[in-house]
Amino acid sequence: MSDAAALPGQPRGLVVSGPATERAVNVLAPNPSAMTLDGTNTWLLSEPGSDLAVVVDPGPLDESHLRHVIDTAEKLGKRVALTLLTHGHPDHAEGAGLFAELTGTAVRALDPALRLGDEGLGAGDVVAVGGLELRVVPTPGHTSDSLSFHLPADRAVLTGDTILGRGTTIVAHPDGRLGDYLDSLRRLRSLAVDDGVHTVLPGHGPVLEDAQGAVEFYLAHRASRLAQVETAVESGHRTPAEVVAHVYADVDRSLWPAAELSVRAQLEYLRERGLV
Repeated sequence: MSDAAALPGQPRGLVVSGPATERAVNVLAPNPSAMTLDGTNTWLLSEPGSDLAVVVDPGPLDESHLRHVIDTAEKLGKRVALTLLTHGHPDHAEGAGLFAELTGTAVRALDPALRLGDEGLGAGDVVAVGGLELRVVPTPGHTSDSLSFHLPADRAVLTGDTILGRGTTIVAHPDGRLGDYLDSLRRLRSLAVDDGVHTVLPGHGPVLEDAQGAVEFYLAHRASRLAQVETAVESGHRTPAEVVAHVYADVDRSLWPAAELSVRAQLEYLRERGLV
């Protein structure tokens, strides 16, 4: 058994529904898979003593899960007052419309197509509900509309799929771009180094106790993969599928289609810089 403290980001063990920080409660969606890990983490956020809560990423279109999120809030003496989305992938956002109906809340997101209500989300926005403060951090790369949410009172950041609690994420080409993703990782590193963030509340997988360590691992991993892709091309592997088979030979083949998206993004990044 691995020592969690020795793993990247110091994961907090098993993924379970329940409190993660003073202000954050996880309600785990029942949609586990190779891509979603244990399932989607739906985050219920509220200020201690407040009767209002914010939900980040209601998750898939699964009414039993959405009602479970509402029930969890009510058992804590809270009413869901607002819904936020980290990005538009279905495992995070498909249930948002029904959830908005069930709770009577607006849905705020970067992508206008995902919003329900007049307000969106953008860089520098501060979301304040019942004394809770969330700062919007743009983190494109996994997708063009990816956002993270800085929860300063808990020295935490909700990262959606930009940083996972286990393993690494994909850059979902063509919407996701590697250059943007690397910039986003550096932005998150700045939150850890300059703003004291130490806890990562990811969209999938366990909570991470070492935000800076997680970001540094991701940056090193991306640099290593990029070098491997460049070497593969120089060795004659020209198509994305050929590069995946060469570079990701140690990865479960069921994940190769997702890996190919990242390879396409890496090849584009290298071409833009004249390296392949």
